[in-house]
Amino acid sequence: MTKLALEFPGTEVVNEVDTSIFPSANTDIFGSKITPANIINNLIPIIFVLAGIILLFMLIAGGFTIFTSAGNPEKIKKGTANITSAIIGILVIFAAYWIIELLQITLGIKLL
Repeated sequence: MTKLALEFPGTEVVNEVDTSIFPSANTDIFGSKITPANIINNLIPIIFVLAGIILLFMLIAGGFTIFTSAGNPEKIKKGTANITSAIIGILVIFAAYWIIELLQITLGIKLL
């Protein structure tokens, strides 16, 4: 049989994945080795997303505190402090992400 010059969708060869209930002790469900580096590489993106969600809620809470302060200077100060902390947190997370990216490029290793 000769091969066509055009391949149709769905004709790709799919590698079988071990779907047993009890995978081997040294691999995760995707078949890669479980090492501290792999665990950290899998957790870092999740941590960045969770931190971003928490900071979004801090911004909303600070704005809501200022909005409902009714001119009370203590509540305005508290809301401003929440917003300031959220912005500093965003900057710290942004800096951490770019430092990791620079380390990846400089050292030639994949961290994320």
